[in-house]
Amino acid sequence: VPQDFCGSCTKCLDICPTNAFTAERKLDARRCISYLTIEHKGQIPLEFRKAIGNRIYGCDDCLAICPWNKFAQNAREAAYHPRPALESPLLSDLAKLDDAAFRTLFSKSPVKRIGRDRFVRNVLIAIGNSGNPVLIEAARPLLSDPSPLVSEMAAWAINELQKSCHARA
Repeated sequence: VPQDFCGSCTKCLDICPTNAFTAERKLDARRCISYLTIEHKGQIPLEFRKAIGNRIYGCDDCLAICPWNKFAQNAREAAYHPRPALESPLLSDLAKLDDAAFRTLFSKSPVKRIGRDRFVRNVLIAIGNSGNPVLIEAARPLLSDPSPLVSEMAAWAINELQKSCHARA
């Protein structure tokens, strides 16, 4: 039996945006943002899109809140540190990536393995959740993308932004 380090702490359960923890030490991966944005190959269910917020690749809120992770140290290996070009990219720039540009930008990065279509699907969720109507123009060309993952999510993102515009008016 593994040693219990959690005790009565439920910080990870409490912070999870999608309530992926069904009980202590039990995670429903189908609700986890890391699973949904990295491993899930289809459309992300509507019920989770708002909770995803601006996350494009993973979540890790549960890891960030865990008191045991205060003992973690930053990696010394430079390959584990973010490249400057990837630290604060603009959603509008990420939405423009075609397959070649995606592969170049994420060369030697774990992000590359999800492929351009799933990545842009995730970018469009962030765009739809942004509340920034200027980003409608970044999503509009993707309505005719050959990938249904991208074109369907572009329609969702535009609809969300239009709704947020009308709500403010």
